Amino acid sequence: MKGGYNYKLIGKPISFTLAALVFTTILLWAWEKNPFADTLLLPRQRFPMPSIDFFGDFSNNSSKPMKTSGNIEGKDLHLNTAEDTKVIEKFGTAPIDSMYAFSPGMHESNRNATSFQTKVCNYAKGRWVADNRRPLYSGFKCKQWLSEMWACRLTQRTDFSFEGYRWKPANCEIPDFERSAFLRRMQDKTIAFIGDSLGRQQFQSLMCMATGGEESPEVENVGKEYGLVKRRGAIRPDGWAYQFSNTNTTILYYWSASLCDLVPLNISDRASDIAMHLDRPPAFLRQYLHRFDVLVLNTGHHWNRGKINGNRWVMHVNGKPNQEKMRAEIGNAKNFTVYSITRWVDSQLPSHPRLKAFFRTISPRHFFNGDWNTGGTCDNTTPLVGGSEVVQEGSSDSVIEGALKGTKVKLLDITAISQLRDEGHISHYTIRGKGNAGTSDCLHWCLPGIPDAWNELLVAQI
Repeated sequence: MKGGYNYKLIGKPISFTLAALVFTTILLWAWEKNPFADTLLLPRQRFPMPSIDFFGDFSNNSSKPMKTSGNIEGKDLHLNTAEDTKVIEKFGTAPIDSMYAFSPGMHESNRNATSFQTKVCNYAKGRWVADNRRPLYSGFKCKQWLSEMWACRLTQRTDFSFEGYRWKPANCEIPDFERSAFLRRMQDKTIAFIGDSLGRQQFQSLMCMATGGEESPEVENVGKEYGLVKRRGAIRPDGWAYQFSNTNTTILYYWSASLCDLVPLNISDRASDIAMHLDRPPAFLRQYLHRFDVLVLNTGHHWNRGKINGNRWVMHVNGKPNQEKMRAEIGNAKNFTVYSITRWVDSQLPSHPRLKAFFRTISPRHFFNGDWNTGGTCDNTTPLVGGSEVVQEGSSDSVIEGALKGTKVKLLDITAISQLRDEGHISHYTIRGKGNAGTSDCLHWCLPGIPDAWNELLVAQI
């Protein structure tokens, strides 16, 4: 009896050992065979983020040599911010952050570790390619939305080859823009452009794209809902808002050249100076942000002493006139404002979870042999004489790129791709023929034209 009892005691640990060996063998086999076994790892182990070297040196990269005056505002002054490393917490395609979109790559496994490789998609890196399906709408027909001064088809210009190109990113596929699909996708949503006249051009471009440039009686003017009505004595309202009744899609624009809150110091005096609050977003944005699903901000070309003095804008910070001389310098004031409004929008995103916010980089000017007031011109009509490709990784607008780091506000980077298209400006052409000698618009673009590509990039990232 004793011997049998001892045999049982010895047999139990042997059975447990055999079971453990079998279980371990099965687990190791499953670890190699099961593609989802790596979900047992911590997120930081499964998704190692590339180092900052992965993105290259933003400051040293450049696009192909281009025949330009090199006049891109905002590139020289840059405020440094700390790098923010983010970890993607969920398996699958990551949301677009800034101008980069991470997509899953092939991963290799072995018994000791699982590595995950990602490839970056930079929408601003690529080339212009000829496309006989362009333009996306008629410059003759889009009269309902397009300002005459920007409709180059109505001028004496005879060469429109600039209309026949589209932007093709190097590592991304942008779906062809189709207006009915776009409106279905944006059903019950509002897209808001807030910025200067280049923002207005982007707004008009999207209106023409969404309607195909055709008369659209189903589109309703809903500007009153946003207080966008022409005031007594004003040349135009502060903006426009239109709603596509079939899909309840609203596209609007609000003029805010500086993205500052502008408040008259004496509301009863029309000649009063105006407080320009560098650290406070426009009242319109604060009031209607909750109604927006997509927000596109831009600023840049009104940041010069002539515009500020001419508009009687007086810089304010913390509700008081600015006393810091360094901040009063135009470039520093602009940078301060860009950083301030970016941080404010970013702080609002948690309470507006459906909102996608973009900051568009500056649109380049192409004045040759002078500036806008010293006889500068842009008479070239041949597309892409300075090259067709952008190879740099970082943005040519380092101020806005730097301001967005560490935030969830996305970068709509159009500067380098537009720098290649000096032939697409209004130039000296007008509805009534050539303008006076020495007056050329080398800032705004012909429509249809380059801003259509900006909107294709925007739609691809929404």
